[in-house]
Amino acid sequence: MATIRDPRRVDAFSGISRDLGVCFGGDYNPEQWPREVWREDAELMVRAGVNLVTVGVFSWARLEPSPGEYDFAWLDDVVDLLHASGIAVDLATPTASPPPWLGILHPETLPVNPDGVRLAAGSRNQFTPASHAYREKALAIASALADRYAAHPAVRMWHVGNEFGQIDFGDEAAREFRLWLHARYGSIDALNEAWGTIVWSQRYRDFDEILPPRRMPYLVNPAQSLDFRRYTSWALQRVFAEQRDAIRATGATQPITTNFMGFEPLTDLWQWAGDVDVVSDDQYPDHTAATSSSDIALVQDLMRSLGHGRPWVLMEQAVSATSWRPHNLPKSRDRARLDSLQAVARGADAICFFQWRQARTGAERFHSAMLPHAGADSEVFETTCALGADLRRLRPVVGARVEASVALLYDWPSRWAAEEPGRPTQRLDTLDQVQRWHRALWRRGISVDLVRPGADLSAYRTVLVPHTYIVETDAAATLRAGVERGASLVVGPFSGVADVNAGILAGRSPVLLRDLLGVSGEEWVGLPDAPTPVAVEPTWTTAPAEVEASILGERLRADGADVLARFGAGHLEGAPAITRHRVGDGTAWYLGAILSDDALAAVLDDALDAAGVAGVTPDRVLPDDVEAVQRGEALFLLNHGQRTRSITLPGARRDLLSDADVGGQLRLDPGAAMVLIERHAE
Repeated sequence: MATIRDPRRVDAFSGISRDLGVCFGGDYNPEQWPREVWREDAELMVRAGVNLVTVGVFSWARLEPSPGEYDFAWLDDVVDLLHASGIAVDLATPTASPPPWLGILHPETLPVNPDGVRLAAGSRNQFTPASHAYREKALAIASALADRYAAHPAVRMWHVGNEFGQIDFGDEAAREFRLWLHARYGSIDALNEAWGTIVWSQRYRDFDEILPPRRMPYLVNPAQSLDFRRYTSWALQRVFAEQRDAIRATGATQPITTNFMGFEPLTDLWQWAGDVDVVSDDQYPDHTAATSSSDIALVQDLMRSLGHGRPWVLMEQAVSATSWRPHNLPKSRDRARLDSLQAVARGADAICFFQWRQARTGAERFHSAMLPHAGADSEVFETTCALGADLRRLRPVVGARVEASVALLYDWPSRWAAEEPGRPTQRLDTLDQVQRWHRALWRRGISVDLVRPGADLSAYRTVLVPHTYIVETDAAATLRAGVERGASLVVGPFSGVADVNAGILAGRSPVLLRDLLGVSGEEWVGLPDAPTPVAVEPTWTTAPAEVEASILGERLRADGADVLARFGAGHLEGAPAITRHRVGDGTAWYLGAILSDDALAAVLDDALDAAGVAGVTPDRVLPDDVEAVQRGEALFLLNHGQRTRSITLPGARRDLLSDADVGGQLRLDPGAAMVLIERHAE
């Protein structure tokens, strides 16, 4: 899809944050409440420090109760009331949840699942992005909204749709998928070659014979499945771009966004990122999981990276419990605060929630909100007000950037291809490995940018490739160039396996990287459930006391690389497990198996040391559960754990949150946070 960018809007969101400071608010659904509640809402928003709310996400049935009949009078009153209260509006196109009449009048707008069952209206997200009828109706209401409100002084942003992640396997999708394939390949012969349809007698005579990968007797052609995922992301992106362009056509100059969902697998956000004026994301980590703080830090680094380092928007989160998990535990007050401060630390200039007022009816009636059922006389609302005060104190941080010297490769199509069944093991999960590698850097207070394969790596001293199944020639070339100029490179197992069509690259693996890594393999094997011991060579002087491998290993041969460790038992006994290869001014490590955490951390430490990468604190490994992030002149320290921790920092500093002078050894109580500015930086 061609990206339409207005360079004047690339940093348009910065104008909002310059005016408002850190933006604070959430989804506001006034259509769910009588008018007398609206004024109370505005008064309580002011009391809490709310300065930005998203309006209209699920209001299509109220705005267009019958086809072509619009009712904007109520929205006029809401937007005017918010403006009079000094609250900015992020106005949404309500197109994520069509009214029931659309599905009744146009059943082809409803999605079909892989079993051929057409889903019914009555919930949300009940549309197929392939439907002409849906797209026409969505464009009509988006244009009508923009015509009416583009010049309203309250409207500071536009929000298209909501959480794009719909998928459809029906006839509408089949038609559009064929058109997409024809544009991609040009001829059916080229498609047959790319998909390898000679296998299992799958060769097609014409594009009209091709269907989405619906339920089949056995495994789906992996190339077909990969292209359908690419098509689905493209089709959703087209829906967004059409509405965005309709808004711009009215003369609207405000930034336009939509809310991403982290590593959600249906959309390739590297493709989408250029289409939004500011990156926005919804984040609902499971705070009961031991790794939730590091896992959400990875998501936040992704959002910052998608915008090339520019500040981003945390569009949704929960102030307490969600309602959609099987068992929903509430957040503590400290955790709610830390989640928001963590996002600011990693580049967010807007902290918002779902939602402002807790819904009394409907499916999300037990999802927490900034203003709960109990009203303003509640701990949750007190938490909301206290957070608003914290964020006002962080105005000096607005617009600052997080500088990273470590790059971590991640790619959606590669992940899609690597998830297909019929591989050596289904236990190797791309995102799991990305999280593990990033977590080691998180524990060291080292900032990381995520990059797509083939991106310019000249700004980075260390490059990490946890698992990139597809490696193309441009990506291989940029990796080599980075190492030759002096960067450290660490590549994880089962990388560089396939081409762009998910076809296995012929030759010793990883075919396009083996000269760079100085090692090559001939076999990928699943490893037994019991950990496989790995014997360390004397040349690896920084190795931990015990090294183990699990899940998957490779039968490797050193082709110029130094062998640091070998498999100590089993099918791969004696084969290299960890290698190191000097190339130009840099060094490349290869891991021939999924290593235990300590061993992985030791390799990454070696790579960081070789490249001269240090953390933000004198001690590279931080105290357990402590997070440290440098954003501009501010050092954020967050204690996510249940024990008091100490950390020593040189120099005199001021804590923006408490306005206290601090220095030397700092005490961080459980749930505590500091945002430190050096005295000379003021």
